Amino acid sequence: MASPQQPYTDEPPNFEDGQYAQDGTYQQGQRAPAAGAAAAKKKRGYAGQAYEFGAGPNAALGGQPAGGAGYPGSPTPAAGNYGFPGQQSAPQQPSYGMPQQTQYGDPNMQSQPAQPAYGQPQYGAPQGGYEPPQAAYPAQGQQPGVQGMTQQFQQMNVANQPQGAPAQQMRLNPLQPIDISPQGQGFHVTDLDQPPPPIILPPNSSVTPSPHANCPPKYVRSTLNAMPTTASLLKKSKLPFALIIQPYATLHDSEDDVPVQYDQVIARCRRCRTYMNPFASFLDHSHRWRCNMCNLTNDVPQSFDWDSVKQQPVDRWQRPELNYAVSEFVAPQEYMVRAPQPLIYLFLLDVSYAGVTNGLLATAARCILESLDRMPNTDRRTRLGFMAVDNSLHYFSIPRDGGESNDARMLVVSDLDEPFLPTPEDLLVNLTECRANIETFLGKLQGMFAQTQNSSSAMGSALRAGHKLISHVGGKICVLSASLPNAGYGKLEMREDKKLLGTSKESSLLQTQSAFYKSFAVECSKTQVSIDMFLFSAQYQDVASLSNLPRYTGGQTYFYPAWNAARTEDAIKFATEFSDYLSAEIGLEAVLRVRTTTGLRPSAFYGNFFNRSSDLCAFPSMPRDQAYVVEIAIDETITKAYACLQVGVLHTTCNGERRIRVLTLSIPTTQNLAEVYSSADQQAITAYYSHKAVERALSSGLDAARDAIQSKMVELLQTYKKELGGGNMGGGGLQFPANLRALPMLFLGLMKNLGLRKSAQIPTDLRSAALCLLSTLPLPLLIQYIYPRLYSLHDMPDDAGLPNAETGAITMPPALNLTSGNLVPYGLYLIDDGQTQFMWLGRDAVPALINDVFGVEDKSQLKQGKTSLPVLESEMNERVRAIVEKSRDHRGKGCGSIVLPPLYLIREDGEPSLRLWAQTLLVEDRADQGVSGAQFLGMLREKVLS
Repeated sequence: MASPQQPYTDEPPNFEDGQYAQDGTYQQGQRAPAAGAAAAKKKRGYAGQAYEFGAGPNAALGGQPAGGAGYPGSPTPAAGNYGFPGQQSAPQQPSYGMPQQTQYGDPNMQSQPAQPAYGQPQYGAPQGGYEPPQAAYPAQGQQPGVQGMTQQFQQMNVANQPQGAPAQQMRLNPLQPIDISPQGQGFHVTDLDQPPPPIILPPNSSVTPSPHANCPPKYVRSTLNAMPTTASLLKKSKLPFALIIQPYATLHDSEDDVPVQYDQVIARCRRCRTYMNPFASFLDHSHRWRCNMCNLTNDVPQSFDWDSVKQQPVDRWQRPELNYAVSEFVAPQEYMVRAPQPLIYLFLLDVSYAGVTNGLLATAARCILESLDRMPNTDRRTRLGFMAVDNSLHYFSIPRDGGESNDARMLVVSDLDEPFLPTPEDLLVNLTECRANIETFLGKLQGMFAQTQNSSSAMGSALRAGHKLISHVGGKICVLSASLPNAGYGKLEMREDKKLLGTSKESSLLQTQSAFYKSFAVECSKTQVSIDMFLFSAQYQDVASLSNLPRYTGGQTYFYPAWNAARTEDAIKFATEFSDYLSAEIGLEAVLRVRTTTGLRPSAFYGNFFNRSSDLCAFPSMPRDQAYVVEIAIDETITKAYACLQVGVLHTTCNGERRIRVLTLSIPTTQNLAEVYSSADQQAITAYYSHKAVERALSSGLDAARDAIQSKMVELLQTYKKELGGGNMGGGGLQFPANLRALPMLFLGLMKNLGLRKSAQIPTDLRSAALCLLSTLPLPLLIQYIYPRLYSLHDMPDDAGLPNAETGAITMPPALNLTSGNLVPYGLYLIDDGQTQFMWLGRDAVPALINDVFGVEDKSQLKQGKTSLPVLESEMNERVRAIVEKSRDHRGKGCGSIVLPPLYLIREDGEPSLRLWAQTLLVEDRADQGVSGAQFLGMLREKVLS
């Protein structure tokens, strides 16, 4: 068997209406009527009682438009009618994602119906030009087709095309300048539900008319969906060119509909090693194919049209690699330098006083026990190992089932510097062969350390010993720790100083305290060992240092501050997440490489992995709930009408199969700056700068990171104004393309995020854990973490919280902008950033609402802080619970995640610290000494005009 130290490569070794008016008819404590007219009547009751109950003149304060002072494009919320008998509700605007006036900001023109341009779902429609994109993409008030496009470009003073420009340039996304200031067509949260600007490729770009020929954005998103042909144009645009790569969209293969090619016939370019894909072309009576990356002509493999299992010819045009931009191959023998490794979990359990008394040991043992059936073990090769650590190392030798002894033996080693490894053969045991004895051992584990008074933790030494135990095979070390490593290797000091928080010296606390953690992580990566950290301390635990272990080994840091199993919500959160973690079908001994059209190259990589060479990212295990960013440089002028980028991930599946996942993305090229801007993806750009900000925070400090984000926003607005005539629109306007309307608010959300916000109230561990999330979360969860979701529950539409008649999915209420202008004093709201949920109860909430949702008459009886909703025989309670659960369900967002966000109940007139915590999520407010959204835009405008 070849050593795992040999570098893996993907080469073979040989080269998202109803109002409550006031009629006061609702009876307190009455069973909620059915949805429809009766439900609406009940809602009116909440509002009427709010007015009578003591909202008084305050009720008028809630009647502002939804967007607060500056959102004329926003709907008037239902809540705006509270306390105003007979007032009519404002009709809802037809579309937030579209400009409500004419194309180029002429205030005298009539508003047009919302057009399907930017944000039109194009994925799933044939990408290769099989449906003429002009027809699907008319500009407002313009003729469809090329002629209409020309009219637009003339209006934008960009009709003069450079000589030799590809003809398809006339069909790319048209620029839609709008006024993004609060007085104009400012940001509305629904902008975040728009898909990216469509990728419009020339006709017949792909070799088959498949609707799946180009990569869906849930797997790969480009910051630019029209790419500059030259480095100088890219530099002039000031926009980044990068890919946001999420190789997996789910935690389990059964939910991820990617075709698998089992015949082991893999066609690749001889020169650049690109895999055959829908954008290759065939020549010479289809005997040869031309690589779409480097143009080299290659022979088609002899077995390409032959089914070796059925021993009959096959129709090549049905082959997955020619019809699907995302496909997977089963790799033949030559893609392996050794036999595919089995799935190995080594559990490092903290048995110090802190780890035992907070219930971590007992909860973890029970959770592993109950998850044994969920662990991937199709090939019956999965192996488990257990180690415990306090000031000594405790190994557990578990015999096979059916032997003379069924009891595990504990072997204690107190030498922390050079611990010897006792009998390694029965420390890593086969799950199938030792199942009964593993269950017995896990049942007794808590009792072994129940009386401990030992407060030491030699976790660094335990990690070294654990690495020695599994390094010959590779695998995953799962660390569950409730204390600071304070003995042996990698010993850490208690260094948090509250006087430094919020100062320029705070950044020193975000640095690694000991060089051991990074160097050890790199050593683990070389031997295919990945580390996941589950951290539970009530005290300082130095997440900044410990998170290096997952960062360089393809793992993740999961942080549970002040966790205690005696609190039901804590125990359920961890048990649910840990069980999902153990069942996820991770990829083992994986490498990722990005190949590009000649003239392009990957230039920088961001995420949790080890960058083994200039273009190879190594993952001892590849999780299914992380995303990665690869920046692309333009080295030579691109003369093609479109460029291709291909991501290849070679990995071993949990059931021992070596596979290659291939994701191919084609992007049209352009010599026109307006088309670059009109095709820019605001969410992908935010993800890119999220990674850059984390890097800057760790190297130069938090101030530098925030300054860099703000400077980049100013630079983009200045560039747009200078290069594309986005001048002052008069009356304090600020021009930017419609497709980038959300960018300033996303950047503000990033600057106000827990990881980067200027504050003296954020503990270092909490900040470090937030920085880990900012650099690993899949894009849908990252955007929600930066700009959380706010839902109004007391006046939600009649169908909200109920299953959709067609899909069965729970209907969510419309999301609101994150401003206190949207919170009425008698309202009930849900704020959710994907990691934590807040149930906000207004100070004037009526007893009827409180009773319906929480089952108590008086809000003072409600438990504040971390809680769970009671299950009541009330329609309102059922609907609210359904919305909370739906908001927690990350599968519907197009990504996998094990996270179960805890729910905190916040009373507006309750605990001040809890209230402030929730208010810091209101990005467009000034909470915690920040700037409001309107102030931020005003500041940007001043800088742009200066």
